[in-house]
Amino acid sequence: MLSRDTVGGVLAAVEPQPRLVDWSIFALVCFETLSGLLSFTVGTSDGAWLFWLHAVAGLTLVALVGFKLYRVRHRVTNRRLWTRATALSLLLTVLALATLGTGIAWVIGADADIWLWNLLSVHVFFGLLLVPVVVLHLRTHFRPPRRVDFEDRRAALQYAGLLVGGAVLFRAQETTNRLLGTTGVERRFTGSKPVEGSSFPVTSWVADDPDPVDTETWTLSVGGRVETTLELDYDDLTTGAELEALLDCTSGWYTVQNWRGVRVGDLLDAAGLADDARYVRFVSVTGYRWSLPVEEAREALLATRVGDDPLSHGHGAPLRLVAPGRRGFQWVKWVEEVSVRRRGDPAQWLVTLISGFD
Repeated sequence: MLSRDTVGGVLAAVEPQPRLVDWSIFALVCFETLSGLLSFTVGTSDGAWLFWLHAVAGLTLVALVGFKLYRVRHRVTNRRLWTRATALSLLLTVLALATLGTGIAWVIGADADIWLWNLLSVHVFFGLLLVPVVVLHLRTHFRPPRRVDFEDRRAALQYAGLLVGGAVLFRAQETTNRLLGTTGVERRFTGSKPVEGSSFPVTSWVADDPDPVDTETWTLSVGGRVETTLELDYDDLTTGAELEALLDCTSGWYTVQNWRGVRVGDLLDAAGLADDARYVRFVSVTGYRWSLPVEEAREALLATRVGDDPLSHGHGAPLRLVAPGRRGFQWVKWVEEVSVRRRGDPAQWLVTLISGFD
């Protein structure tokens, strides 16, 4: 076995300066949060690099947290050295290990239902909690990095080694999963697992949970930057258009279904677009909304059926947006309005968090 002195010597050779370790943990937590949230919007393989970076940064964060824990082990185990900040440090440690542990477990194929959440949702929850705790912890131990820290060639080599090591470990994990079949099923690059058949899960974003929509009184309006405003009832919507599309939900599953309804492009042609039309916004009865560029929206479908069956209420009846290449939360359910606009709708990000609340 390696002696304690040997372990300490190895760590001293590969560990950056304590000040840099603390700030690096903060930087990586911020990057992981932003890249994780941004990954929710990526549904095509040309964005797979973002998931790869997220995983490599996470494995690098594991090493940095390990360095941190090894350095402060005596302060934690000796009650006489505890300060007011110790409890915050312990909370930070628990959240960091929970976030990293659930993320790694999800990647290698594990899953569990925890309070009706799967492991991926729990990972996201812990990750979001981690950010404010890291900020508070940094305030209690505020030591700004010095210029000399960044001019240290040894530090540059240490960080390069950590990042390369994270990339190698990630590739090794992927290879091991494929050889041993530890993931159980073939996942997409997003990490989502396949769901076969027509009984795919019913999920809603945040608080969206309206009462069933009465098709006798419901109408779809098409307006905004158009030549003619349309007001259509349920019977006006033909089901002649079909589209096979992959729905990838941010809660960690995906399914390929055949959807039937009306092409958005046909609606736009019927209404006539103004010269300055650039975006199409789809609005739910809950106030939830999402916008697509006009050319992308033309290829989308407003579905009334999935497979051979009418949409159920949980799947967005009477009308649901089907947007290939977009993640599930962007497939707006219970659509009642199509609005053509000159500009995008940045407020849609806020609405995703508050729609459905009375």
